Parts: sequence; structure tokens; C-alpha cells
Amino acid sequence: MAADRLGELLQALSRRPEHTWPDAVVHHGVRVALLVGLVLLMRVLFPVAPMPDFPLYERGDVPQEQIIAQERFTIPKSDADLARERGEAAAAVAPVFHYDPTALDSMLTSVRRFIAHADSAARTGATDIDRRDNLRDLLVAYGFPVSSTALDLLAVERNRTLLRQSLERLLRQELPEGVVSVSDFEESPSPQWRLVREGRESLLDRDSVQTQNDLYSLASRYLPTPAPEGLADFQRLVLIRFFEGSVRLDRERTETAREQARAAVPDIKGEVVAGERVIAAHEQIRDAELERLDAYRQHLQRIGALGEGMPRYKQEAGTFMLNLLVLSIFGFLLLFYRPDVYSDFRHVTLIAALVAVLFGAAAAVSRAATPAELVPIAFPVLVIAALWDGRMALNLALVLATLLSIQTPFLSMSSRMLILLGGSAAALSVRVVRRRAQGLVLGVAIAAAYAAAAIALGLMRSREAGDIFTGVMWGTANGMASALIAMGFLPLFEAYTRITTDQTLLELADLNRPLLKRLSLEATGTYAHSINVANLAEAAARAIDANALLVRVGAYYHDVGKIVMPQYFIENQARGRNPHEQIDPRKSAAIVRAHVEEGIKLAKQAKLPDSIVRFIPEHHGTQSIGFFYDQARQTNPEAELNAADFSYQGPRPQMKETAILMLADSVESAAKVLQEPSPDRIRSLVERIVEGKIEQRQLEETPLTMRELTLIKEQFASVLTGMYHHRLDYPAPRPGAAAPTATPPAEPAATRAPDSAG
Repeated sequence: MAADRLGELLQALSRRPEHTWPDAVVHHGVRVALLVGLVLLMRVLFPVAPMPDFPLYERGDVPQEQIIAQERFTIPKSDADLARERGEAAAAVAPVFHYDPTALDSMLTSVRRFIAHADSAARTGATDIDRRDNLRDLLVAYGFPVSSTALDLLAVERNRTLLRQSLERLLRQELPEGVVSVSDFEESPSPQWRLVREGRESLLDRDSVQTQNDLYSLASRYLPTPAPEGLADFQRLVLIRFFEGSVRLDRERTETAREQARAAVPDIKGEVVAGERVIAAHEQIRDAELERLDAYRQHLQRIGALGEGMPRYKQEAGTFMLNLLVLSIFGFLLLFYRPDVYSDFRHVTLIAALVAVLFGAAAAVSRAATPAELVPIAFPVLVIAALWDGRMALNLALVLATLLSIQTPFLSMSSRMLILLGGSAAALSVRVVRRRAQGLVLGVAIAAAYAAAAIALGLMRSREAGDIFTGVMWGTANGMASALIAMGFLPLFEAYTRITTDQTLLELADLNRPLLKRLSLEATGTYAHSINVANLAEAAARAIDANALLVRVGAYYHDVGKIVMPQYFIENQARGRNPHEQIDPRKSAAIVRAHVEEGIKLAKQAKLPDSIVRFIPEHHGTQSIGFFYDQARQTNPEAELNAADFSYQGPRPQMKETAILMLADSVESAAKVLQEPSPDRIRSLVERIVEGKIEQRQLEETPLTMRELTLIKEQFASVLTGMYHHRLDYPAPRPGAAAPTATPPAEPAATRAPDSAG
């Protein structure tokens, strides 16, 4: 229900106004409201900034005059530089460690407890098997790997004593010197550490501190030589299991010290005093000069020296008016030169939505401090070019590029040129794409434009090769993404605007599509007729600059309704078999007329766009089915006949393309039965049929002019003359040779059932 109401509202807002009040006021008012809404959106996304009389330079420019500081100001560091320096300062802080005297007692206690448990397990049990089982359970409980070697070692009391004594000597000798865990050691790569021991802090070299790996390497020295096999390995396992470092990283104090180091980094790069030169004249501007100039401008803005004394509301009003004037250029272009687009509210709202999306994306790009190459101007421009034409899209690109270039983030010439060239390339590149699947070609064309612009600006601004390459990569990514997204959403935009693009028409023109394939198999004669009519109509459409592709596709589908009862149409009948001879003329007329309704039904089932469906009824208009009307009068002269029963229901052709198809359909059908189709007779036939349509008032509602009708007739005559040119006579056959098959004479027109020509 809501969708229906929305459709009715859009339809009402799309009607051309008949009266000034209230029709014209509402019609134009809603469009002005959309325009103002876009300008207000621009105000929200791009807050008003002063437009000072301050020089705008870019890297590579050569100023003609020097700039002297009138005020003392500081040059702030960039966010990237400040983050890098703070990171370096934090990394330079020596990490803080503290000595833990309890580590020795804790490890000694753990080792002694384990050996005591091993002694108890080895002495408990009636048999050796029981004692080994006890030792196995002990190893599992402590998390040691169980092996026969370990069980053999622990089963001997002397080995247990050697293990305890060696570990005690090792720990008493090495642990008080300071041993750090591997994790703390690797976490602190600074060459020097601060060690807090017994309340005193000292600085020591990182490499002078023993790690737990060093402790493992030294352990074997505290065993007797030779030691029992496997004892050194088990000693290492015990050390790993019970290790506690005596030197430990104090993470809290270390992070506090690093935070203090970060805070101590100054956030300014330098200072310029009053009277000092900001930039010099006749010298190329580099990054350092740009930093000084930008810092000076920001300082003057902060103290109100730029635009000082100007009320805020004046800046707001001036910015609003400027944005409104620039955007109004495209609005007036639609009003005066594209009234069909301006009057259709669906079209206007789609354009407004695309512009709003661009504004939002541009604002996101500016706030993320990313380059102007990422402003996706190609997206709306590609959609406009695909739905309407490249000329309209190019005008939109120029307007949008100008509008964005007067916003504070895009004031530089480089930003303006990149946006302008990217949008222009998008508008002009649609002509090279014939299928939606070729969207990648669009991306390549736009990416090439961005790349050329980035290289040109880079050379002009003396940028580094790396900066130029970065610009090329950003532009390439933008072009590819914009093209693929635009082509992906295009079917949705087509459905909303009810516009059929050339890409869709080309896909519908594929003769292997199911409906056309069915026509070729079930109504062969109609299929051949449709192909001939398509060739004839396309040539005429090109002659008057109508949409030739639309006419061709419309001709392919204009008679698909004959699939339902193909045998009732002359082009599909075998010679001498006409089913109309067995039924009442009224019924014959109803069958012929019904193919229009059946065609519309089949077209909608195949989801053909409305622009193609309208060819089915309009190419017949309101013409009469005269053959059956005359037959009905001859059969029963006294019967009252309703002329509507022997006429098509219309409507008459509403556009040039459907009118061309009406004429081509009749001309092609009549030319088939023309005796001796010489150029003069063909020309006379075409003239007679076109004049007949005019007399029947079938062309009254189409915008065709008399000059265009003349061009259409000339094109029809030319194409038909080529189709039915005179063939050379074959020489007489030699005696005994087979005679060539003669072309059978055409069936007299009076015995033929009417086809789509009516």
C-alpha cells in the first residue's frame, strides 16, 4: 500500500503543470526544495570556513612575492611526525626491572619437595614394579614426560642425591647474580636496563644479564664427571619446571616512564617571530615552506586576523549563496535543455541522491585526510552517463568538480584538477562499453585518466616519484571501485527511473534469449519478418537520429504474441492451408487482434522493460483489420458491424521509435507481395503506405516532423531496393541438364490473411 502511494505521488509530481497555481508552484517548488536540501547538506558536511585573501600555494609553485610574518607563530608537527617521535622517545626509555630475593628460596623449596616425593615413591612398594609405578605417577603429577630413562634414574638413591645437590649449588651460585626469564628479556630490547635492588637503582647493560637459557646451559657444570646417563637432561627438565626469575620486568613502572617520555616530546617543530620571512619570492615551494605557510594561515585564522570583523552569519550566507548558485547551473540546464528529465520526479530524485552520496563520500575523504584521488566523482557521473548520455554527465561532472573545489578541504588546484579530470573521464568513457560485464573497461579508462593527471601534476609540482606513484594507485583504486559499483547498481537505478540503457538493450538484442528463441522455433515466419523489420526500422531511425538500438530491439519483440496461435498468421502458414477460411470473420479478427494482448503478457513474463513492451500495442495503433471487416460485410451485408471489433485498441504511436516501427512493419509486409519490385514501384509503395498512415491519423501523437518522414521514406526505399534488387537471368540450360527451380509466383493479396500490418 505504501509503495502504491509513493508511486502515485511520484507520478503526480512528474506531470507537467497546466496552471500556474498551484500546479506550476508545486511542480517547480519541490525541485527547488531538493536543490536547497543539497546545499544545506553541503553546509553540514563541509562547515563554513573563512575565504580569506590569503595566497594558496602548492608544492612546486614559485611565488612572485615573499611573505613576511606579521605575528609570532609556531609550526606544529604533523600527526605522523609527532606519533613517530613519541614512539622513538618511548622506545629509548630503559625498562625498569626489580630484583626478587624470594626467587631463590622459592625454587629451592620446589626442588627439595620434588626430590623428597621421589625418595618416598622409590622406597614405597613391595616390589620394583610397584616402586616404578609410584615414580611414574609422581612424574605425571608434576607434569614431567615419562620415560624408562627417567624412571631408572629416580629409582637409584645416589642419582636423586646428585640431582638435589647439583641444583642447590647451581641456584645458590647463579640466581643471586640475577637471572631473567626469556619472555621479559625479549620484551625489553633496549640496550640498557634500570635495575632496582634493595632500594637502590642502577643502570646495567642488557647483555650482561643472564637469562633462563643461560642458566640451563650452566647446570651441567654442577654435575659430577662423568654423570649418570640422562641425568643432565632430567636436571634441565626440573629447572624448566620450577624456574622463577630473580630479575623481573616491572611493567607498570616501565609504562609510566615511557608515558612521561612521550609527553615530554614537544608538539611544535619550530617558531617564526614577527618580521621573519615565511616564504621567499622566486623560489620553488617545498614541503618545509608549505608547512610554514599553512601554520601561518591557521594562526591568523585563530586570532581572527583573516576576515576579522566579519560576522559569522555573513560568512554562512555567502557560502550558502555560492554553493546554491553553482549547483543551480545544473538545475537550469535540466530545466531549459533536458525538460524530459526535469519534469520526471523519479529522475530528479535519483540525480539528487547521487549528488548527496558524492557529498558524503567527499566529506569522509577530507576528514580521513586521504588524497583527493579518492573522491568518487566517477560513481554518480557514470550512472548519469549510462542512464541518459555522456553530455549530460559531463555537465554534471563540471558542476560538481567546481562545487567541491570551493570547499575548504579541496581548495588546491591539484584537488580541483583531479576531481574534474576523473569525472570527465567517467562521462566520456561510457561510450566504449557495450555490455554491463565490461565494467572493468570503464574502470581502466577512469584509472588511466587519474594516472595521467597524477603524473602531470607530479611533474609540474616537482613531486617525488614515490608520491606520484601513490597518487596513481589511489586514482586507480577509485576508478575501478567506482565503475564496478556503478555498473552493479545500474539495474536498480534503471528499475527506479524506468529507463532502459543501451547496455540493457544490447543484452535484450541477443537472439538466443529464451523468448526470441521460442519465437524462432514456434513462429518461424514471424521471426524472419521481425528480423527484416528490425533492419528496415533501424536504418530509418539512424537517418533521423532516433534511438536505432531501441527500434531494433522493439522490432524483435513486437510480434511475440503470435507464438500463441502462429498458424493464424500468413507468414507462418503453409501454402494452401489458411484456417481463417473455416471460421467467422469476427472470430478471425479477434484472433488477430488478440496477439497484441498475448504479446504484452509474454513480454511482462519475460520481464522486458516498459520501453520495449510499448512497441507491441503502439506499432498497430488504432488501425482497422480491413480484410476481415470487408469479408464480414460480403458474407452478411445486412448485419450491423461494430467497427471496434475490427480495429486494434491502440494506443497510437507516442514516440518516434514506435512510429518508425509501425511504418516499417507495414512496408515490409507489403513489399513481400509486390510484383516486380523495381526501385520506382518500391518508392511508390512506400509513399502510398506512409500517406495512408497519415490519412488514418495514426501519426498524430508522435513527434515526427514532415522532414523526418521524408528521410524515413527515402531510407525505406533504399533498403528495400537492396533487399529486392533485380537478379540476372540465368542462361538457358544445356540439353539434358536439370532446369533451375523457378521461384513460385507470389500469392495474390486478395487470398492472404492479414498479418501484423493490419
